[in-house]
Amino acid sequence: MFAAACGGSTSTETTNASNDGGSEDAGSDDAGSDGGDAGSAADCEAGETDGPLAIYNWTEYMDPDLKDAFASEFGVEVTEDNYDSNEAMQPIVSAGGSGFDFIVPSDYMVSIMIDSGDLQPLNKDAIPNIGNLLPEFASGLPFDPTATYTAPYQWGTTGLGVDLDVTGEDVPQSWGLIFDPDLAAEYNLAGSYATLLNDPRETMGAALKYLGYSLNTTSDAELDEAKKLVQDAADRVAAYDSDQYDELLVTGDSQVAHGYSGNFIVQFDGAEGNYSYFVPDEGGTRWVDNMAIPKDAPHPCTAHTFINFLLDAERGAQLTNWNFYASPNAASEEFIDPEVLEDPIVYPTDTSKLEFISDTGDFEINFSDAFIEAKG
Repeated sequence: MFAAACGGSTSTETTNASNDGGSEDAGSDDAGSDGGDAGSAADCEAGETDGPLAIYNWTEYMDPDLKDAFASEFGVEVTEDNYDSNEAMQPIVSAGGSGFDFIVPSDYMVSIMIDSGDLQPLNKDAIPNIGNLLPEFASGLPFDPTATYTAPYQWGTTGLGVDLDVTGEDVPQSWGLIFDPDLAAEYNLAGSYATLLNDPRETMGAALKYLGYSLNTTSDAELDEAKKLVQDAADRVAAYDSDQYDELLVTGDSQVAHGYSGNFIVQFDGAEGNYSYFVPDEGGTRWVDNMAIPKDAPHPCTAHTFINFLLDAERGAQLTNWNFYASPNAASEEFIDPEVLEDPIVYPTDTSKLEFISDTGDFEINFSDAFIEAKG
């Protein structure tokens, strides 16, 4: 078992329904349709299903037992396909006819998909458990301020995993372990020892933070500096990988890995050796992944019911206990394992050096182009 707000190659898993569905009590507060151009919310009752559920999600981010439980309780078939970046997912959904009912875009991508009309508003009457969310996640998030189109799924951080048996315990918590060859050499790092995420915003963002800039810059000059930093690190980078970076670290194929908090926790558990995860002192990413329904989802009522299912207190806790990412669900906290709830990697106590990745509008293409050029 290992978790991810990251992905791998596309795959499909199917869970067959075993009995007829159930229902839940209705709530209130219909979603509006401000922003985007995806029409009005689906006319669904709480607990209603209108066919099978097709999930499009990051790799190994969903406890299979939750899919099995949903299929059994509501009498529907559940399939799941996976992607390894927001940029891989969005064009498929935006083109229409994807066949997916439920997707998990990250914060800045939500803004892009709302503006493109890719998402349909949520019918909150069909999601009574949305009231379980912590106030900071219930509304006011920068990418969907009125929570019209999305409900938070999980949140976490992006930083570095390090093999302390190679670097020693006193290793500095810095992006310089990848971007500064002299610093790397001081801590026994040589050859192609590092991996970076195969993600333009995350990897260019890491370089920008090391340089002291915002990862949401719209300055061509700052982005060019970051591009050169990534280019200059080419000989030190074994792979741009958003799927197996955590495994590569614990198998010794790399000694420093750029990646997501929960993945590292699960990989380090039971692994031989001494490893650490941290957000570098220069700062990093705090992200929120979100549950959303594509504009042309074939089974929007089933998707609403699945969102409500995951926002149940105990099921929300089950998700966090499985993937080691923080829950936005206040009602889940009493059911989350204490060692998870008290782990500062899962629930960081200081978020002052963290930034959300924001939609930079037309500048997004600059990030993608810079990343492609930097990789060579």
